[in-house]
Amino acid sequence: MEFGLIGEKLGHSCSPRIHQLLGVPDYRLTPLPPEELPGFLRAGQFRGLNVTIPYKQAVIPYCRELSPRARRLGSVNTLVRRADGSLWGDNTDYTGFLAMADRAGVALEGQKVLILGSGGTSHTVRGAAEDRGASRVTVVSRKGPVTYDRLKEFADAQVIVNTTPVGMWPRCGERLIRLEDFPSCRGVLDVIYNPLRTPLILDAEEAGIPCSGGLPMLVAQAWAAARVFLGREIPEERAWEVLEQLTAERSSLVLLGMPGSGKTTVGRALARALGRPFLDTDREVEAEAGMPIGEIFAREGEAGFRAREAAAIARCCTEPGTVVAIGGGGAMSPENRRAIRQNGIPVLLERRLEALETGNGRPLSPDRTAVEALWRQRMPVYRDFARVTVENNGPVEETVARIRKECGL
Repeated sequence: MEFGLIGEKLGHSCSPRIHQLLGVPDYRLTPLPPEELPGFLRAGQFRGLNVTIPYKQAVIPYCRELSPRARRLGSVNTLVRRADGSLWGDNTDYTGFLAMADRAGVALEGQKVLILGSGGTSHTVRGAAEDRGASRVTVVSRKGPVTYDRLKEFADAQVIVNTTPVGMWPRCGERLIRLEDFPSCRGVLDVIYNPLRTPLILDAEEAGIPCSGGLPMLVAQAWAAARVFLGREIPEERAWEVLEQLTAERSSLVLLGMPGSGKTTVGRALARALGRPFLDTDREVEAEAGMPIGEIFAREGEAGFRAREAAAIARCCTEPGTVVAIGGGGAMSPENRRAIRQNGIPVLLERRLEALETGNGRPLSPDRTAVEALWRQRMPVYRDFARVTVENNGPVEETVARIRKECGL
């Protein structure tokens, strides 16, 4: 291994893909338990490493020299083995964080910044905010000195940064704070990139507050590290090209539309064309319940079905890079729409009203009159929610091609 990433748990890291796109050869993931870290650093055959949780501070004693920035921040996320075998440590998270803030339009100068968490990334964020001229920087953690039960004292925070793993896959629904408790908030940044949008970021988007999830930071710090690894310049524009490509690859395509609009058929064909997994929430519900949807309606009513459907949507939409078909009523719930937006691009399939199928076990659209009533109720919600709308009135292959074009795939 020439280059790679070390940490304790690395199962969903996309660093190898980022570095591949940046031109870094032979980049691999190396998960390490704490007891194996010293031996690996002393004897490991590598030219350069990125470092993630929980080792950004633990690696420092093994470095013969630190960059001035890494020494000042007390956090290292980039290691280089020099010709004499010694390790040199740097902090490229600093570059990544400021790039994320700038790209999101979140100003730090003169702002009261509240940082959630006190680990290695928190140290970096604090240093970056102070360097940018923040008027006040407060770090909140479970152990203090400022703990979460004191948050009301800092309700005037203008920029909030989450550096904790709260909200990260697989516990995607969690958050530490509620933005309504911070009426002066003007910017929200979250270092988590899986999912693309944590509950904190979804809250900020809904409130119209400039915000960003952590993928831009991850790509920008990798770009800075790659320049160190390779010993040459890489144009900054390349970092943003990589970000655009990675965002497209990790975004799930979530097909919504009326019953009978072809979501399952198109979804399967789209997944085959893209080489992605395909998930159908109706089939997930049936498999979990052990009975068809019509029987679920008969036994548990629509409320019972919707509860099962919400759970299936939450499960399916936490996985990045999939194609998901959801039932006709799945997008009507605000909670389901939030679950979809974690990783998803909502794609509306529109089919002519007269062409929509009826019956065939569809409990809410048994005939033409019922379908027309549903259409009037649901289409405004679909159209408002969808980021991409594609007509599905012809061959499936044409619909798939249009979706790929609209989504940059």
